[in-house]
Amino acid sequence: MQRLWFITNPHSGSASQQSCAAIEAVFEERGLALAGRTHFPEEDLPSGAMLDAARADTVVLFAGDGTINAALCRLANWSGAVLILPGGTMNLLAKALHGDRSAEAIIHAAHQNGRRVAMPLVEAGAHRAFVGLILGPAAHWGRAREAARKGRLARFAGAVRNAWRRTFGRGIAVRGVPGMEGRYQAVFVAPAATGLQVSAVDARHWGAIAELGWAWLTGDWVAAHAVTDRRADALHPVSRRPVLALFDGEPVTLAGGTPIRGAMTAPIFLATSGAVP
Repeated sequence: MQRLWFITNPHSGSASQQSCAAIEAVFEERGLALAGRTHFPEEDLPSGAMLDAARADTVVLFAGDGTINAALCRLANWSGAVLILPGGTMNLLAKALHGDRSAEAIIHAAHQNGRRVAMPLVEAGAHRAFVGLILGPAAHWGRAREAARKGRLARFAGAVRNAWRRTFGRGIAVRGVPGMEGRYQAVFVAPAATGLQVSAVDARHWGAIAELGWAWLTGDWVAAHAVTDRRADALHPVSRRPVLALFDGEPVTLAGGTPIRGAMTAPIFLATSGAVP
């Protein structure tokens, strides 16, 4: 960890310009060279070839789950290291790797004795989720959240109406999960050290629907979490039509029946917490 490429998203959680400047000051304090910067999504994410040409050995990501997901997928075949800092709303991946340390403390610890580790992920076709995947009608609340973030009030109102209507619909069924035979408003799929952690929500009355929708609109898209929890090696949505899914909070349309499995990344993540194997 000597030459860094710093990727930020000023629209994510706590990744403000002031916070980015404070982090760059820590880089300078540690004697770390800044090989390049990317302000996503205004600027395109770097490719592995760009990072190699700049002689960067570590990508530092200070952003939310969606930006982290996009960068990790873009750099899936790059051989360098990735340092995740808490720059979003939930910061679940950063907490898994570093506990509750601040961004500045993480940089100091990673430079002193950070180690490279692999992490579990969820994969479905060409798509990956490093925090979690959501299937079912409740995934439509993600579009309402994005419209709210961008201040598009007319689109937001339409997205809320659509999400509300769909959430009261038939729900989604999945196969491959023991004891999960019904239809659900949301199926949460999270990576685990072995297999997948699968949680299903069957929210039929208006109060539960309101709670589910509010969790999306306030950014914590894994908070409305209850009812049925299971482990599975793999599963697939039961549908002849395309299925909307949220990969780390970002919408993707999957073909019906797409297999969803657990996998492991290469050992690319710099970890500073003793809780990470």
